[in-house]
Amino acid sequence: MSLNYTFLIPFLILLPPIVQSLSTSTTILSHTKDHTLHSIIQQLCINVENPELCLSNINTERKQMPSMKHAPSSIIKAGLKSTMKEVQKTIDYINRFTALSINQREQIAIQDCMELLDYSVTELGWAVEDMERVQNGSSSTHHQGNLKAWLSAALGNQDTCIEGFEGTPGHVENNIKASLNQVTQLISNVLTMYTSLHSVPERPFHRRNNNRRNRTRGGNFPEWISKEDAELAMSAVDARGMHFDAVVALDGSGRFQSIVDAVNEAPNYSTRRYVIYVKRGVYKENVELKKKKMNIMLVGDGMGETIISSDRNFMQGLTTFRTATFAVSGKGFIARDITFRNTAGPWNHQAVALRVDSDHSAFFRCSIEGYQDTLYAHSLRQFYRECSIYGTIDYIFGNGAAVLQNCKIFTRKPLWFQKVTITAQGRKFSNQNTGFSIQNSYVYATEPTYLGRPWKLYSRTVFMQTYMSNMVQPSGWLEWFENFALNTLYYGEYRNYGPGAALAGRVKWPGYHMLRDATTASFFTVGRFLDGMSWLPATGVTFQAGLST
Repeated sequence: MSLNYTFLIPFLILLPPIVQSLSTSTTILSHTKDHTLHSIIQQLCINVENPELCLSNINTERKQMPSMKHAPSSIIKAGLKSTMKEVQKTIDYINRFTALSINQREQIAIQDCMELLDYSVTELGWAVEDMERVQNGSSSTHHQGNLKAWLSAALGNQDTCIEGFEGTPGHVENNIKASLNQVTQLISNVLTMYTSLHSVPERPFHRRNNNRRNRTRGGNFPEWISKEDAELAMSAVDARGMHFDAVVALDGSGRFQSIVDAVNEAPNYSTRRYVIYVKRGVYKENVELKKKKMNIMLVGDGMGETIISSDRNFMQGLTTFRTATFAVSGKGFIARDITFRNTAGPWNHQAVALRVDSDHSAFFRCSIEGYQDTLYAHSLRQFYRECSIYGTIDYIFGNGAAVLQNCKIFTRKPLWFQKVTITAQGRKFSNQNTGFSIQNSYVYATEPTYLGRPWKLYSRTVFMQTYMSNMVQPSGWLEWFENFALNTLYYGEYRNYGPGAALAGRVKWPGYHMLRDATTASFFTVGRFLDGMSWLPATGVTFQAGLST
């Protein structure tokens, strides 16, 4: 049977205009979407320091993402990816200088730069992954804290790179500095965009967590700690009966006689806690846990019993970053009942005992001993509980977000021309989440002592509910150089006590604050400043989430 198609002729005649109309509509829709996306990008870039670079950075990545969603999170993710590529290019560029330098400190500084920029790539990568989880519907309760922490750290690494060239001829430094300017600006742009999207004021912490923060299970640990983690924490109070993955002993009774060897044998990127027990003794070595050594726990026999000691210092031709007796970069590090010591003395300038770049790291009953630049809280979120810190000049310094709780801070005798300053916090950009909070602690100053001085423009440090001996100077704080940062820093004191805590003679700088209310002070507590409720319970380390009542 034959079919008659004559009835389709009118429709076939009309088909070209219909197709053309559909094509035109699709084009208009596409242009409308492009215009909308462009408008969102422009709006996000409007408040950054360098809008042109911001637009160029995102549009470069946008060309490789044709299906890019019309959402601020997608735009920020594009900015992150493009910035990661730029950082990697800069690493390749800096690597060229390795063979061109004959100056020891310069060569070390070049290696530092490559390692620090590699940190930045990793931190930006974490931010991209977290942004993708948010886009896929993951709860955003802790994402804001994560992204700000990682971007803040990535932003600070370039400064540390350049600081390493102090005392070098300068030619290599100038070339590398120029290459880092764009990287710094790109990361700053992304952090500014992200901050502007999440600038809704937070509710006071104590209103949100008041019913949970003081409830504990046996051993003084919060009740929401898992049974396994609580048992691990309790057994770590002394070493007996605890399961260890590795044992270090100078007398040969363990598998290792060196901490470095035990660390090197530890698994890379471990997702479970890997515990290394270090028996009593003085271990004269420099230990470095690279970023791939994650979730490692180091347990000693107590402060003054298990001691890691070295004398690396600036006068040996090293960068400050590289002088650390013990340095840790891997996520989730825990140390307890150990002494970290640098014996270089006050005459050898910068000499770090402990350097920390480990996010979600915790130190419990540790002694950190040195003179100038003892504790380098370099970057990311760190918690110190019942630790002792000794030093002379800027001996708690860096640009991490660190809370010291129930710690003892001791002064040592400096050289005759030096002034004792406890902190030198290095926050350089106002959007960084970094700063030092010293809470429920004890300042046992036996030399004329200042609480801190502003190392960088937005330096941020607070002392809360802390005892201060009479050698804390009436002015409390010291200038870095003339009027530098006095308007932009944030220094605060809240309900401190003792003969050195009187506020009447304190500095009158615009950036200094006598904190009067708990709502403001609670911002600097573990629960809010470190987002501690999301990670500290699992460490098994005792902590107080809010203010003392």
